[in-house]
Amino acid sequence: MTGRHPPWLRVRAPGGPGFAETTRTVRELGLHTVCEEARCPNVGECWGHRTATFMLLGDTCTRNCGFCAVTHGRPLAVDPEEPGRVAIGVARLGLQHVVVTSVDRDDLPDGGAAHFAATARAIRERVPACRVEVLVPDFKGRLASVAEVAGAPIDVFNHNVETVPRLYRRARAGAGYDRSLAVLRAARSARPGLLTKSGLMLGLGETEDELLHVFEDLRQVGCDVLTLGQYLRPSAEQLPVERYVPPDEFVALRRRAVALGFRHVEAGPLVRSSYHAWAHVPPC
Repeated sequence: MTGRHPPWLRVRAPGGPGFAETTRTVRELGLHTVCEEARCPNVGECWGHRTATFMLLGDTCTRNCGFCAVTHGRPLAVDPEEPGRVAIGVARLGLQHVVVTSVDRDDLPDGGAAHFAATARAIRERVPACRVEVLVPDFKGRLASVAEVAGAPIDVFNHNVETVPRLYRRARAGAGYDRSLAVLRAARSARPGLLTKSGLMLGLGETEDELLHVFEDLRQVGCDVLTLGQYLRPSAEQLPVERYVPPDEFVALRRRAVALGFRHVEAGPLVRSSYHAWAHVPPC
């Protein structure tokens, strides 16, 4: 699909004191954010509220998913000081809920699980009241890695299925739908009661029936929270948008998902995994 974005996808330009402070903190501490690397359309709103999704393990991914703008190639060595710097950033920004994600690191024996766990511990030690949400890769299906992250002091375990099974070969090279479901199931098994979460992008060519089947699969593995947002092509190098889904369809899909038993469903054209993440968790 070509042409301009529909009017419901307009966002305000970044700016304001909160945006400036978040930018300064990220730069001074040498951190990466998925907000920038993935060219998120909500960066102005979230950074304006002093909220950011920190991206661990560098800015280079070992995979090359068709929808993603993050640089792919051979990543640098793991920085053992990064968990501490992330914790300092959380404290400096006064965050009450932080989301921590990473690039895929298939070059590491544990896929980066120990680094996630170390970051969660560092945040909890420095800012005990801050809720920690992790958005993890699939660790190539290593269930020991899933258990290590689930056992860390986190509040939400998030792993995105991203799209429907039929589109995996085109959109998620190197990943597997059943593997992603197994990751979510294993997190719940490793720590019963842990809040689990997943998300999908719409507009890649999926059908409503396919989406509903995914919703059902997610509920069967105990997924609590679901996010649904519009896929936006980051650049000409990524997959094209097949369809812009209007807001009323997101409303209808949210109703269908809530009826299946999800505790919370965040659905809308500009929704991303960490958008309004603090609202996905029951109050302390």
